[in-house]
Amino acid sequence: MRRLTAALGTTMAFGLFAVSAHADTGASSPGRHEIASLASITPEPYKAQLAPSGMAHLTTGLNLQPTASGAWTNSSLQVTLPTAGIYALDLDVRGRLSGAPPVNAYIVARLFDVTSGSVLPDSQRLVTQIIDGNRHAAPYGVNTTAPISERVRVGGPTTIRLQAARFNAAGATSAADILSDAAGRTSFRFERLFP
Repeated sequence: MRRLTAALGTTMAFGLFAVSAHADTGASSPGRHEIASLASITPEPYKAQLAPSGMAHLTTGLNLQPTASGAWTNSSLQVTLPTAGIYALDLDVRGRLSGAPPVNAYIVARLFDVTSGSVLPDSQRLVTQIIDGNRHAAPYGVNTTAPISERVRVGGPTTIRLQAARFNAAGATSAADILSDAAGRTSFRFERLFP
């Protein structure tokens, strides 16, 4: 049985990756695990059955400081869902805010269906917020990352874009951005779930 396991390996698929556990043959360490792309280990006849998926990163930061409070602004980050179906959408959105008290300001992000010209319902997420009512206190800022996870059904190729807005409830900000760099990426992943 040990020889059979060593010859065939045991493969378990997790999303887009596969973990392959091999028995110890003397040439490698016991219980060795390898991580590979699912597409790289899938036999050719079955590759067409893999669900369409993809990932994009924000390449140009979105400066919200020049925009009016509450004005929704398009980012350069978007994906195109290639075919009809139900998709899982997963984003990490990094925001930065700074200001001098008294201040109460926050950034909200949402998903916008460019193809239909409508906001994806319930996709709004609070990315970051600063609140300080102590007049004349030193300016301060925050950097945070918030997730957005949604499911959407589309009837054909559909482009989904990340939008954001800065809201000043009190006072004013000195910086308000959606960022993506070596300190933390803003990313957008999608995977078709059905059919």
